[in-house]
Amino acid sequence: MAEKINGTTVTKKDLVLRIAESTGHKQSVTRTIIQDFIDEIISELAAGNRLELRDFGVFEVRYRHPRQARNPKTGEQVQVPPKRVVTIKPGKKMKDYISRAPMPGANAPSESSETPQTPSSQGLEGGNGPSSAPDQH
Repeated sequence: MAEKINGTTVTKKDLVLRIAESTGHKQSVTRTIIQDFIDEIISELAAGNRLELRDFGVFEVRYRHPRQARNPKTGEQVQVPPKRVVTIKPGKKMKDYISRAPMPGANAPSESSETPQTPSSQGLEGGNGPSSAPDQH
């Protein structure tokens, strides 16, 4: 099983502040746009739709069958009911960016003491380079 990396928790408010600053829009407008975006994702998934966000990932709702499980404290067998769960398969650009990012707390080269670069500032935006296919949003 993969080991959890304990980085910093970034909240929606943090994202609103960053995006408002980088775009020059008011925080209230940015907050509304982000919340509308999140609400649309939730609505589509609740309807059972597959959601593909190019370069970010694919969200899908999967069905988990009922199963028998064991309470770890008591050892008692319990019935776990069926349920729907959301899964995400990361997109290629996300996987590439994350695999190249320095590990939190690791002794990184001196150049990493600068502000971390975003995928767009590292040339990971679509359309850069001769091998990039045109973005399809």
